[in-house]
Amino acid sequence: MGRHFPLRRVEDWTPADAVGREGPRPSGPHRRRGGRGGGPSEPSGRKAMQLCHQVAVTLSEVLADCGDPVLQGLRVLNVEPAPDASRLSVALTCDDDQALSRVEDHLARASGHLRGEVAQAVTRKRAPVLIYHVAPGEASD
Repeated sequence: MGRHFPLRRVEDWTPADAVGREGPRPSGPHRRRGGRGGGPSEPSGRKAMQLCHQVAVTLSEVLADCGDPVLQGLRVLNVEPAPDASRLSVALTCDDDQALSRVEDHLARASGHLRGEVAQAVTRKRAPVLIYHVAPGEASD
C-alpha cells in the first residue's frame, strides 16, 4: 500500500513551521473542554432546557393519571439541571394541606415508576436521575 502524503524528515521540520498552518487556537468560552457532552463543564444550554421541559410535561401527565391520590395532588413547578442534564431537580407543590413527610414517602415509593415513565418519554442513552423537592401549596381563599 502506498503512502498518500509526502514524507518529511525530522531534520526538515521545526515547530515554527506549524504555527502558520494550524491557525489560531480558540480561547475563552468558545474553547472546547474535555470529551464529548454531558459532563459538569457543559453549560445548561438549549438541549438541557428542552429535556427539562419534556420531563416536566411527562411528570405532570403521569402524576395526574396515577392511582395514588397523594401523588395526584402534586403539581410540577419547575425542572432544572442539577448540576447537569444527567441529574434533574424537580420542584413540586401540594394542592392539599398534607404532611410533607407523607408526600415524600409516596414519592420515594413511586420514584422508580416515575423515572421509568420519563425514560420512555425522552430519547436518551440513560434516563436522568430525578431529585424531588416538595413545597407546601399556597392557601387559596
